[in-house]
Amino acid sequence: MTTTSKNWFITGVSTGFGAALADLLLAKGDKVAATFRQPEQAAEFTKKAGANGRGLLCEVTDEGQVKKAIADAIQALGHIDVVVNNAGYGSLGSIEEIDAAEVQRQFDVNVFGPLHVLRAVLPHLRERKSGHVLNISSIGGLKTFPGVGVYNASKFALEAIGESLAQQVAPLGIKVTNIEPSGFRTEWAGSSATFADTKIEDYRSTVGENLKGIQSYSGRQPGDPARAAQIMFDLVRQENPPLHLPLGKAAVKGARDKFAGLMQELEAVAATGDAADFPAGE
Repeated sequence: MTTTSKNWFITGVSTGFGAALADLLLAKGDKVAATFRQPEQAAEFTKKAGANGRGLLCEVTDEGQVKKAIADAIQALGHIDVVVNNAGYGSLGSIEEIDAAEVQRQFDVNVFGPLHVLRAVLPHLRERKSGHVLNISSIGGLKTFPGVGVYNASKFALEAIGESLAQQVAPLGIKVTNIEPSGFRTEWAGSSATFADTKIEDYRSTVGENLKGIQSYSGRQPGDPARAAQIMFDLVRQENPPLHLPLGKAAVKGARDKFAGLMQELEAVAATGDAADFPAGE
């Protein structure tokens, strides 16, 4: 593990993981280019960071703004070592009751936003033959829950992007890690989330009950954003960081349960699946 200071580009720094991570990095002596959706927030961050950072106005759904933010970050910091695709939110409700416009918005922010960032920053990382991309995914990117299907879908997509990207850029000296938190004390289940009311009676015992639980849990989750930030600080200093990193006991258990169940199911149908190929030699 190395202790050399690093330059970070982080999206969505107004609250949650982004805010906790940026504060820790500045305290540790790293430099941070942080994006915000409000100009006053960006200005306040620039003032707070001084010579060690820059607040940037950027809506991740606007590719032009993303390109400018990356260019401004490189100009301000000199180069970028770590890219954190953090901006995102949860759209919660039954698949049948979340309308098309909201589904599009969920993917615009959680999937197309990170893609905008990657397209803008990868030429810089490839030129330097170094860098580390952290995608803030979710245990919901590995395991599904009732009433979370649209959000799950966006995070499953981000997981796939990260996995494929890791294979593409590994020979270039660039690393990728998908961070998969469970419940943390951020605004994910509070002001950052959107909820589609469960009006269909058939879903009240599944979607409705799960969403009530999520809302009642907000502010009492066991995950500590400050501890998560420290883990990410240490992670990018590892020689061989993992591709997947579940954060929180519920995330670790959820990942274990998902893959154990998947393996059990696979073994039960393996012979049927194998039988679909032409016989050997044909």
